[in-house]
Order: sequence, then structure tokens, then C-alpha cells
Amino acid sequence: MEKQQTPVEEIRTPTDAANDMPLREVWHHKDIVRNEIIAGVTGFFAISYIIIVNPVILKDAGIPTDLSVFATILSSMIGCLVMAFWANAPIILTPGMGVNAFFTYTIVVNMGLSWQEALGIAAVASFIYMLIAFTKISTILSEAIPESLKHGITAGIGLFLVEIGLEKAGLIVAGKSSLIVLGDLTKPTPLLALFGLALSLVLYLRRVKGNFFIGIVATSLVAFFFGVKDSGTPTVDLARLGEYHKIVFQNDFSHWMTTPFILAAFSMTMILVFESMGLLQGLLPNKRKFKKTFEGSAVTTFLSGFMGTSPTVAAAESASGIESGGRTGLMALVAAVLFGLSLLFVPLLAYVPSAAIAPVIIITGALMMAAMDGIDMGDFSEWFPAFLIIVLIPFTNSISTGLAFGFVAYPVMKLAVGQGKQLTWPVYLLGGLFLLDLVFSAML
Repeated sequence: MEKQQTPVEEIRTPTDAANDMPLREVWHHKDIVRNEIIAGVTGFFAISYIIIVNPVILKDAGIPTDLSVFATILSSMIGCLVMAFWANAPIILTPGMGVNAFFTYTIVVNMGLSWQEALGIAAVASFIYMLIAFTKISTILSEAIPESLKHGITAGIGLFLVEIGLEKAGLIVAGKSSLIVLGDLTKPTPLLALFGLALSLVLYLRRVKGNFFIGIVATSLVAFFFGVKDSGTPTVDLARLGEYHKIVFQNDFSHWMTTPFILAAFSMTMILVFESMGLLQGLLPNKRKFKKTFEGSAVTTFLSGFMGTSPTVAAAESASGIESGGRTGLMALVAAVLFGLSLLFVPLLAYVPSAAIAPVIIITGALMMAAMDGIDMGDFSEWFPAFLIIVLIPFTNSISTGLAFGFVAYPVMKLAVGQGKQLTWPVYLLGGLFLLDLVFSAML
């Protein structure tokens, strides 16, 4: 007579266990704490370039660079604290790339509005974002997103990260006869990045704990000994912190009833709501944390508009920390502490060059692209809208633009194959809103 086999319980790693763990309980598990700290450090260094790049972009809008550095750091620190204690989510919030370009080059440069009016537009847009986040609307919209598009968003963000990483590595550059060409492999930056990429891949494949963090540190040390540094790190005098009030609460709402203000506020609302929704859908390991995370992101976005910077969003580079084992708000808390310390050590960030960060971003992006497995390639009406999201996010350098084309195409494709009745009304609503967004964006 055969022995009856007892079912084998699924083995859960500390990372799996942390997914549903309250923040207060995390501190009792050394393995989880270690993972979260490594994840927080990795995620911070992956996004640390924002401290330098955001002020450079906002300078073209007229916001003083050194004061903008303070605004960038403080808004990021507050955002990470909100993620830690409100949402308990491994998400880093910073002023968003793409949103800052819209703020500067569309609203201020192209439309001719002042940076104070742009801050007013940001405040209005983020207030609407908060109204959506704290009501059932956010849940309705989130649940209405078709699975193929959710997978497409994750893969699109992944390809976007790959593009960012390759650019930071100097492995791709703008070409004369084509958009992108191979970078000069005889220069120090691409060679250093290739070394870091090879090292990080080996560490990842060998499942070495802290693989990405070790890769960043090792590549930074090699850069230090060979004198490879990034140029353009802003000099920040902490004594100027006393002048920071000059850009705080400078929002100008005097023209809020004008057509340019309304159109810009609508477009920015679409960017903030759906870029954040798409990012969080693509990044969060535990989707049950979406509602709280979305709410926390909305609050931080609203606050950032009064702190003198363009709106914050979830950083796609949070994925680097998540891939390193981040599952709780402790990862965000570690990032918040590092943002705070960076006030004192901004010049030292030059010793962690882009070439050291790029390999982690490239590998993380590649891992996120595995989400394409969840898309039904046999159904072109499912695959093509997701395909548009995947390619247009990196090609247009805009997550919201990629989402717009994908969400407009989806109901059109379904109607074309006679499956329009299977769609819910929020899907049509999303398609209509994104179509309006594309029209208004073209008018701005």
C-alpha cells in the first residue's frame, strides 16, 4: 500500500513574506531589513541624477538652479516618507522627467507663461489628481485597464529604462543620419559602463545578495581610480537655503479662467493621473497597495507644486530597488534619508558617475520587459495597442504619450473586430480622454 503523500507547502522567501507585512513588523526580520536597505540605496542611486537634471531643466523656465536643487531634494524626501508611512510601498517619488519638460518647454517656453503661472497650473492639476485618487474613480479607472495594456505599460516602462540606461552609458547617442547610433566605444564612459554591465549581470545571474548595489559601488571605484567623472554637477551652497522661500508658494492663479491655463491644466492632469497610474500598475509588486500608493503620490504631487518644483511622480527607477528585493515602505524610507543627506553631499554624487548607474537601469528595464509574456500575441486587437504603448513610451520619451496612443487604439481595434459590446464604459471614457489629451497637446 502506497504512503499517502502530504502536500508540500510552498516555500516563501523573506522577499515574498515582506509583500504583505506591515512596516512596524519589518523591523523584527533582519533578512528583510537588509534587503530593504540595499533596495533603498540601489533605488536612490538609480534616480539620484534627478537632483542634478531637474534643476537644469527648470532653469530654462526661470527657476534659480541652486534653489531648485533644494526643492527637488525636499519634495523627493517628503514623497518617499509618504510612501514609507502612508502606503508602505517600495516606491520612490521625485519630480518626474517628462513632466518637468512639459512644465518648462510647453507651458513656459512655448506658451509664454511665467514659471509662477506654471506652478499654478501644476497645483490645479494635482488638486484634480487628488480628488480622483481619494474617490472611487481611481479604482474604477484602474480596474478598467485591460490586462494586455497593463502588461504593455510594464514592458514599455522597461524599454524606456533600457533607453535611459543606454544613453547614460554613452552606448547610444544621437546620430546625424539617423536618430540613434552606437556611441564611441573608445571613450572611458562607455567602456566603464560595459564593465559595470558585465559585472552586474554576473552578480545577478549568480544570485549574489545586493548584486546591483555591489555593481554600482565597484564600478564607481573603478571610475574613481581612472578619473572618470560626470560633468555639470551643480555647486550648492547650503547658506542659500535661507533664500529658498523665494520659490515657495509662488503659484500664480491670476489667469486661471483663460484658455491657455485651462488647456495646460487639463493636459498636465492627464499626465499626472495616468502616468502615475501606469507607473504604479507596472512597478508595484503587491497590487493591493495601489490605492494607498496612488493617494500618497497625489498628496506629494500637490505639495510639490507649492515647494517650487515641477510635480512629482513615481520614479520608474524604483524598479531597480524592487528588483534588489524592496517590497515595503522601508525601501522608500532609506531613500528619503539619502535624499536628506544629499543636501550636504551633492558634489559627492559626481563620484557615482552615470556609467555606474546605467547597467542597473538597463538590466532592470530588461527584466520588466518580460511582462510581454502576458500579452496575447495571437490576438492582434490585444497586441497592437499594447505594442503602441511599448514602443511609443521610449520613442517619444513620454510615458503619457505612449499610454494615450495605446488607450485610443484599444477601443478602435475592438470595434473593428466586432467586440465593442464586450468593453465597459470606462474603457471608452479612457480612450476619449486620451484622444482629447492628444488634441489639446497638439494645440499647446
